[in-house]
Amino acid sequence: MNIARILNQENTTIVDVREYIEYIMGHIDGSRHIPLRKVMSRIEDFRNMSTPIVVYCRSGNRSEQAKLLLQASGIKEVYNGGGIDEMKYLMKAASQV
Repeated sequence: MNIARILNQENTTIVDVREYIEYIMGHIDGSRHIPLRKVMSRIEDFRNMSTPIVVYCRSGNRSEQAKLLLQASGIKEVYNGGGIDEMKYLMKAASQV
C-alpha cells in the first residue's frame, strides 16, 4: 500500500510509538503518542481511532511490532510508516500528491 496516499486521506490517524522523551524531542505534527510498551493496554483507544492508522517510531522496528500487535488484536487497517525521518519524507510527498 502506498503510505503517501494513505496519509492524504482525511480520516488517517498517525501514532508515534516511541518513548515520551523521543516524542517531545520532535514528532510529526498532529500525531498521537502511544509508546509501544503501552499499545496492548491501550487497544481500545486504537479501536476508537479513525482508520487507517499509520504508526511510526525512530527506525521502523517498533512501529512494525505495533502494527503486528494491532493486527493480531483485530485492527486491520494499520500500516507501518517506518522511522520518523521516513515519515517526514512521506508527509512531504503526500502534500505534493
